[in-house]
Amino acid sequence: MAEQQPEPGRDVIVVTGAGGMGVAIARRLGSGRTVFLADASRGQLDRAVDALRDEGYAVRGVLTDVSDRKSVDQLAEEAAGEGRVAAVVHTAGVSAVQASAKTILEVDLLGTAHVIDVFESVAAPGTAMVCVSSMAGHVASLSREDETALATAPAEELLGLGAVVAVGDSATTAYIVSKRANQLRVEAAALAWNRRGARINSVSPGVIATAMSKAEAEGPSGEHMLRMLEASGAGRSGTPAEIADAVAFLTGPEARYITGTDLLVDGGQAAWLRRHRPA
Repeated sequence: MAEQQPEPGRDVIVVTGAGGMGVAIARRLGSGRTVFLADASRGQLDRAVDALRDEGYAVRGVLTDVSDRKSVDQLAEEAAGEGRVAAVVHTAGVSAVQASAKTILEVDLLGTAHVIDVFESVAAPGTAMVCVSSMAGHVASLSREDETALATAPAEELLGLGAVVAVGDSATTAYIVSKRANQLRVEAAALAWNRRGARINSVSPGVIATAMSKAEAEGPSGEHMLRMLEASGAGRSGTPAEIADAVAFLTGPEARYITGTDLLVDGGQAAWLRRHRPA
């Protein structure tokens, strides 16, 4: 099939992360728009771009390391140069079974701060951003002072905050703190985005059927994760398409008065943890 060429001036959507969730979101939002798909893995990015082009999408792959501010700056510059940035969806991240605590903090925590800050500068009236956080952020136990610091500290200071340093070498704790910080930074950023006529929200998935969740299920916490799905009544994993539907709502016209908040898409897992988990 011939490659569909982007049309100058056409609306642009940016999706970071070329995994199952990111590709599902690109499919859901990308029709009739130019898709900028970003990932740190050249192989994964090329495979995703080829698949989307075969399906008729106008898509450009941009090798991007979200932990590197300059790399994110380049992505935003290229996207804004192509047309109006209608939506930005940040799915790029690593999990506790994939990476060390250090890498999780650099990618999931600092990387998300970079994406929020950089794309604020190119947001136009009507632009909507969604950061994919995690249900894990809802089980974090942090003080009010720590949450305020995570929400508002300049990006370059994040890795030196007390709550971040206290993570130590625990990949699981790094993931939980990072995902809570994602929710907090979205909330804190809403004012600046409002002043641009734009919106920003987060989505917190539970267990979703992706390669990342498969790795989690096969790791040390896998049995606990599966038991939680049963105990909460969900009885199954979510699908990338269900996350894409939530993102489509938050970036669409039906959500014009929704900003600075988090949407749990977890089959009730967080609710079970808070109210029904045995002591």
